[in-house]
Amino acid sequence: MIDPPNPRDNHLLAALPEAEWLRWLPELEAVEMSLGQVLYESGSRMSHVYFPTTAIVSMLYVMENGAPAEIAVVGNEGVVGVSLFMGGESTPSRAEVQSAGLGFRLRARIMKEEFDRAGPVLNLLLRYTQALITQISQTAVCNRHHSLDNQLCRSLLLSLDRLQGDELVMTQKLLANMLGVRREGVTEAALKLQSAGLIRYARGHISVLDRLGLEARSCECYAVVKREYDRLLPNELAM
Repeated sequence: MIDPPNPRDNHLLAALPEAEWLRWLPELEAVEMSLGQVLYESGSRMSHVYFPTTAIVSMLYVMENGAPAEIAVVGNEGVVGVSLFMGGESTPSRAEVQSAGLGFRLRARIMKEEFDRAGPVLNLLLRYTQALITQISQTAVCNRHHSLDNQLCRSLLLSLDRLQGDELVMTQKLLANMLGVRREGVTEAALKLQSAGLIRYARGHISVLDRLGLEARSCECYAVVKREYDRLLPNELAM
């Protein structure tokens, strides 16, 4: 018998004070997030925010020619749809499920009402948003200054932090989107890490064999992002 999903497996939901938790609980809707599912498109009006528990969602910016590039990932540490409660209602990015799993969603109206209360949830969400902005900024720096090898290590580590275990299931297409390169480039970079004994890579399945080695091979960007999440968010949200 499969245990039902638990909203508290999302660290933001787990950090809610008791009064807010009891107010939100009846409004949270469990959802399955399938690989490649688009939660919202660029410019679309958001109807819900999403709190992944076992899924990972990739935030992609799509160019006019259709070429996508990842700007951030969201998993069990956070929420998808910050522009909704920040007042923008929509965003130029796309939210696409990078790793299939479960999560919960909350209607836009409920989220905005909670944010407007200016209570503890407001403070929590603002600190989370600052951490997310750090990840987006550091991704831009990494893509400009560091090798594809470094970028792949950073992306794999960020994804690992949001999953239980050392197995990642990502299509070659999604990996290419993450790094903003052609699929052949992804394969070449992944095979380098495999030759070094850090991962095992086969048809979109990645098993991390040596996490410490992966961290050593990564650039400074992963550590910068992790420190900022740990600094800004409560201990129960630490990755």
